[in-house]
Amino acid sequence: MPKIKTHSGAKKRFKLTKTGQVKRAHAYKSHILNKKTTKRKRNLRKTVVADVTNVAAVKKMIPYK
Repeated sequence: MPKIKTHSGAKKRFKLTKTGQVKRAHAYKSHILNKKTTKRKRNLRKTVVADVTNVAAVKKMIPYK
């Protein structure tokens, strides 16, 4: 069997935890930050576990991570 190519965008955006869950960062933190409250921006810094509905697709994109 040939090796599967890793999706370049996905390898930069997702990490796997020890238990196999997919970690991701929040969206909406790159620009237009003036109108967002400090509390909202602070909460966007934290990482989050990806939703169950997307886990299978993400794991297929990053097979060797």
